[in-house]
Parts: sequence; C-alpha cells; structure tokens
Amino acid sequence: MSKEKKGLSPALGLIICVGIGAIIWNLPIPAGVTHQAWGLLAIFIATIAAFILRPLPMGAAALIACMVLPVMGVMKPGEALAGFANTTIWLIVAAFMFAASFIKTGLGKRIAYVLLSRFGGSSLSVAYILSATDFVVAPFTPSNTARGGGIIYPIVNSICATLGADPKNGKLAKTGAFLMFSAYAAVITSACIFLTGASNNVLCNTLAQELFGVSISWSDWFLACIVPGLILTLAQPYILYRIFNPELKQTPDTKRLARQELAEIGPMSVKEKMLTVIFLVCLVLWATSSIHHIDAVVVALMGLSAMLVLHILDWEDITHQASAWDTLVWMGALVNMASYLSKYGLMKWFANTMAAYTAGMAWMPMLIVLGIIYTFAHYLLASNSAHIAAFFAVFGGVLVAAGAPVIGVLILLGALCNSASFLTHYGCGVTPIFFGAGFISQGQWWRVGFVLTILHLLVWFCIGLPWMMAIGLF
Repeated sequence: MSKEKKGLSPALGLIICVGIGAIIWNLPIPAGVTHQAWGLLAIFIATIAAFILRPLPMGAAALIACMVLPVMGVMKPGEALAGFANTTIWLIVAAFMFAASFIKTGLGKRIAYVLLSRFGGSSLSVAYILSATDFVVAPFTPSNTARGGGIIYPIVNSICATLGADPKNGKLAKTGAFLMFSAYAAVITSACIFLTGASNNVLCNTLAQELFGVSISWSDWFLACIVPGLILTLAQPYILYRIFNPELKQTPDTKRLARQELAEIGPMSVKEKMLTVIFLVCLVLWATSSIHHIDAVVVALMGLSAMLVLHILDWEDITHQASAWDTLVWMGALVNMASYLSKYGLMKWFANTMAAYTAGMAWMPMLIVLGIIYTFAHYLLASNSAHIAAFFAVFGGVLVAAGAPVIGVLILLGALCNSASFLTHYGCGVTPIFFGAGFISQGQWWRVGFVLTILHLLVWFCIGLPWMMAIGLF
C-alpha cells in the first residue's frame, strides 16, 4: 500500500472526531429537519472523519458508531445494526471469497498468464484489456458489484500477484495501484454506458415510469452515453498511468515469460475446471436475472456454497479473509447510516433546498449547477441506489418543470450517479472490493477519485450534452 506521512496521534485524532460530531450535534437544526436526522448526520460525519484521520481502524470506528447511535437515542439497537443484513454487503464479502478461490486453485494465475502472454507488453496495455473485458461483460451483468467483484477483481488481483505486486511489502505497489484503479474505473464507466450495467440504472427507469410517465429504452441510454462513455474508457487508463506512474512500464519479456509459465503449470486441474464451471454458471445467472429474478447476492452465495461443498475452498479459507470481514463491518455500518439519512428525510430536505436556490434559472445553467451538486452530494452516500432514491425525483422534477427534455435529463442524472462513485472508498457496492486490495490508501483514493469525478463532469457536460443534443435527446 502507498505510504502516507504520519499525521495526528490517535488520541488527538479521536478528540477531533468527537469534537466534529459534538459541534454538528449542537448547531441550530434547519427548518424541515428532524432532531433524529440531524443527530444521525453528526454521528455519520464524525465517523467519516474517523475514517480519514484513522485514530482507530475503520472497523473499530464503525462499531463504535453502531454503539453511539442507540445510546444517543438516534436509532434503536436493531436499526443501528441493520446494515449487516444488507444484501450488497454480503455480495462484497462473496466477491473477496471468489478472489480467494482464484488464488487457491491457480485459476487466477492461469487467466493472468493467458492475458499477459498476449497483452503484457506494458502495464498500460494490460489496463486497456481489462477495460475491454469489462465493457464486453457489462451489458449482460446488471450489477456492477457482481461484475466488478465477481469477475473483474479476481482477474486483476491475479495479474497483480503474477507480476509480483504486493501491497504488504510495498513491492511494485504503484503498478498494483494503477491496475486496480484502472479496473475499478472501467467497471464504473461501463455502468454509465449501459442501462443494464448497474442495478441503479434500472431503478432510474422504474422511477422515470412512475414519476414522469416515460420509459428509458436500452437503445436511448446506450446512444446517449456511448460517445462520452467511450472517451472516458479510453482516457482513464492513460490519465491513471500518469497519476500513479507504475514501476512496470514497458515489459517486453512479460509475454515470453508468461508463455513459459503457462507451459510449466500444464493442463487445468480438476478444481480449476470445477471453479471455471461455477464461475460461468454465476455469470450466466447474473446476466439473466431479469428472467429468473434470483438476486445477485443469492447467485454469489450459491457459487460460494458450491466451492465449499466441492472443497475448492475450506471454511478456514473463509475465516482467514480478514479484508472481507473488515469491509463487512465498516461498510455495513456506513451504508446503514447513509440509508437512514434518506429515510429520516435529510436527503429530501437537502435536494429541495438546492432546487429552491436554482429556481428561476434557465434549464441549461440549472442542469449544470444541479448536476454538480447532485454529483458531490454522493460524499454523504454509500450506495448508488440510495443516491437515485434520494435525489433523482426531486432534481429531475425541477429540471423538467424548467423546460428541460425529460429523457435526456433522466439519462444524464443516471449516468452522473455512477460517475459520483469515484469520490470515496465507500462510493458504491463494488468500491470497497478494489479498495480492500490494499494498494491504495484512503487519502490517495479520495484524491484520485476527485480527479476522475471532475474528468467525468467535464466529459458529460462538454461532450455528452452536445452529443445528446445532436441525436435529439436535448
């Protein structure tokens, strides 16, 4: 993992976090906001501050927040712990187990060698082939957590291991960070391009039908997003390459060495073949969820159960996945608090307040202003579906009332929700999986994520909007 300069002592950091929460708790509560919502906001922001300053590990800070919520009367104990039953959290845990199975059986190393033998001339070319892989799979996998965590992450994790990148000892850490973030960026950008690339996109279409009486077709979404989406897909690996400056750049011997390693490891083992079948069955079930209606997390747990029954993984392998269980704790607590901020009405109050400030503006400048606010409001959210539920209807309704074309506005708001996932290490369900690899520190993730979010905003507004106007959506 990249090292950051030592900052505050744990004791001082803890005092600052508690102080931040206390100050917000005692500020005058705005009209239209309940005491419960305001108290939850104070604890939520104090928890985020603890994640940033790190007076304690993130899991420990999250558990303390779960204790403080009922003690302060903000939530009942069952409500404070409800996040650990969230299906997305368990999909994240299952994704870590999929990666472990790829490592244990050697299937991940085999896939990595195959890719490196053909595209391993440079770390940049590997990043582009990972982007292409996700782009091909995305239209058929309506869950970026399932796609990113169950398909792309095990592959890129295996490539990093094969190249010798290790976050624990810092070996080739920049190379690992570059490949991890590039793969993550590909998952998020593909979610922008395809209506079926993320479950929150489908939620956009459902709300569009219920609230505005229109339906966003797959083709309309694709035509609107393909040009800006492809530009982002092509630009991101190069920009990240410049940011991370990986140690491995040109690797002319990698292809030859990968072919040699493939010859040495020989044919696939029985367990590799069994894992391949499980992997492909999960992929097919994820791709056809609209037909059989089996939730993505159930599919992942079915796959994990098959691995246990067939002894591809043993229970000890499961219990040793510290990153998975740590992520379960801190992400479960955070997602739950963010969800209740919406349930308690704080997000609706915020959306209505921001919309009121732009009243009277022409729809185009209003779209840009509200689009920026809409994107950066994601700092307070840990789920794209929660983002859509909180802001999509209010912001979309205000823009449509101001005269903006319905379909274009709704597609743009749907895409921007995905783009906002870059901002934090808890941005959406798939984010903690790539962050949990350990190559990128929290501070670096936030800095790089902010840069990519700005890039997305520039592309969506400067290229996406003119393109949508050219095809008649604006």
